[in-house]
Formats: sequence, C-alpha cells, structure tokens
Amino acid sequence: MNFSTVNSERLMQARRVVLKIGSALFVDQELGVLRHQWLESLCADIVDMRETGKEIIIVSSGAIALGARQLGIDPSHVRLEDSQASAAVGQIQLAHAYQEVLGAHGISAAQILLTLDDSENRRRYLNASNTLLTLLQNDAVPVVNENDTVATQEIRYGDNDRLAARVAQMVSADCLILLSDIDGLYTADPSIDNNSNHITEVTELSDEHWEMAGGPRSSHASGGMRTKIDAARIAMGAGCRMLITSGRVERPIQALRNGARGTWFLPSSNPQTSRKQWIAGTLKPRGIITVDDGAKAALAAGRSLLPAGVTSVAGEFGRGEAVRVTDQSGSELGRGLIAYTSDEAQVIMGLRSEAIENILGYRGRDELIHRNDLTLIGHGSS
Repeated sequence: MNFSTVNSERLMQARRVVLKIGSALFVDQELGVLRHQWLESLCADIVDMRETGKEIIIVSSGAIALGARQLGIDPSHVRLEDSQASAAVGQIQLAHAYQEVLGAHGISAAQILLTLDDSENRRRYLNASNTLLTLLQNDAVPVVNENDTVATQEIRYGDNDRLAARVAQMVSADCLILLSDIDGLYTADPSIDNNSNHITEVTELSDEHWEMAGGPRSSHASGGMRTKIDAARIAMGAGCRMLITSGRVERPIQALRNGARGTWFLPSSNPQTSRKQWIAGTLKPRGIITVDDGAKAALAAGRSLLPAGVTSVAGEFGRGEAVRVTDQSGSELGRGLIAYTSDEAQVIMGLRSEAIENILGYRGRDELIHRNDLTLIGHGSS
C-alpha cells in the first residue's frame, strides 16, 4: 500500500474531521508538563487543514495529567475524587494552551466538556450537537474533553477514544483520527512480539480484532488499543472513517500525507446515509406531523419541513424525538427528528418561520424538521 497516496486522498475527501490527542502526546510523561512545541506543530497542521476547507474538532486528553502534577498527585494511582480535582486544575491549563496556540493563527478555540450521560440523554445530546455545529459554522475550533470534575464512575466514558467517536457521531464527521503512541493495529503487541504484523485496513470488525488489542500502554493514559477498537465500532456505525496513527512526530498530519503508517477503519456507508438509516429504522416515532401538498412537494425536492406547511400535529413528543410525516390522505412520506416539542409544534403549525419568536418567546430553528434530520420513504439518501 502506498500510504502517502491513500492517506492524502482520504484526508482530502473529508470535510469534517475529529482529531483525538492522547495524554502521552500532549503531556511530557516524566515532567508532567505540556509539550508546547509539539502542540504548536499540531496546530500548524490544523491551520493547513482548515485552509483546504475542512472543519476541525479536537478531542484532547491531558487535563488530569497536567492537574495532578500541579497538585502533587501521582496520576497513575488516583481515586475518582483525585482525578476530578486534578481535572479541575488541568482543564484551565489545557484550555489556555489551545487558546494561546490557535489564537496565534487567528483561530478561536472553544472549550466543550461532556459526560457519557450527555451523549445518552436525547436533550443533552442535541444541545451538545447544536453547540458544536454552531461553533463550526462560526469558524471556531471546539476543544472537547470529558467533564471529569462532575462525572461519576457510572457515567464516565473512562477514555477519550470513545468520547471522540461519540463526538464524530454527534456532528456527522467524515473522518476520526486517533493520534496515539502507536501507528495502528497489529496482530499482537509489537512491543513484546517481534512477529506481529501491522494491519493497514479494516472493513468489518470481528472478535479477532478485539483479541489483537492489548491494554493501556501509558501511566498517563486510560485508553488502550481495545478502547480504540470500540471507538472504531462507534465511528463505523456512524459512517465515519477512522484512522489510528502515531502522533509521536511533529506535524503528524503532514507526516500522514508523506506516507506515515496507520490503520484505517472503513465503514460501508457515509455519515449522511448512516444517519438517515438510523432515523428510519432504529428510532420509534412518537408523533405524527401531517403536511399540505405544497410541503409534500418541497420535501420531495429535498427541502426542509417548515411550520407553514403543517396542517396537524398528533402525539406527545419532546424536542429531537422521531416523528412520522404524512400527507393529507394519511400516507407516510418519511420520518424525521423534530426541532420542537409537541405543544410548541401545535402552536406554530401553519405559521411562517419569522413568527416563531413572537409566539414562543424565543428564536428556535426556522425548520420544524431540517432536511438533514429527515428521511423519506423510498428516499433513504435524500
């Protein structure tokens, strides 16, 4: 495989990229301090990627390691409350570092703290997703980390590999890159087995891939290869390509284009198709939205559903839940995720979008169902 050509082509195809950075890369493991020169080199890569029109989200480890050093806590032997205290101190350093380095290039950095509960609670999931997308629309670079200061053992991701995959899922990212201390998946741990072979591509995960994966390799890291395989499962299910590659070099993205090795995990569909399939086949509809003939034609043409085209609302549902969309005869046109509650939809149906703020007292989305959140019967990719 010509890694230079393959990596360049796959990176070029990606419009929205989630970049996950491990603690062992961000923090000097002996001194417990930020590796500032390496971070500057990574941000130079980010600048290059943005200049080609890509949107970048960073999922960064390192807060606990930085904070533990400052508090005098051994990061390899900590209780949950020690980790939470360390994170509270380290998050300030981490956020400041990204603000300073990205700011030198005229790029705004934004801090987002998430817990596992935020990705499993529908309302929180939508709020997080909308915030991330709004930041991208405003040309900022979100920097995401687990909210260790409030997460309990039961609602923790426990590693940023899975968190990065969930973020990629939230924003329908095209590509997730895990920068690690190893250049991909091997048939066995290469540090202890000289006969292990590097795997260049995975198109379907099997039990064998989990068996190949070992445990954590760093005292500062909570993730190992097994968590990366789990992240691949999440990403591939969302139609997102994932790459595991080494971040131990400066300018790691440039190194990829120059032929650095990695393991690509390739899904069978793209993020948009996967999302449409999820809406159509996985979510249980909580209500019915009936539309007029004008709205029916607009939906068939690939447009969003506006309140003006709705003639009736049935059922009880919350914001972000799935609903059926039917025409005047009751025939199902499709299913989608609605941007308003059933009570709100009842009040604004039939009205123009500019009237929503006066009626509800706040400015929500112009669309009742955005076209990206809608799948039509017989038009799964629309």
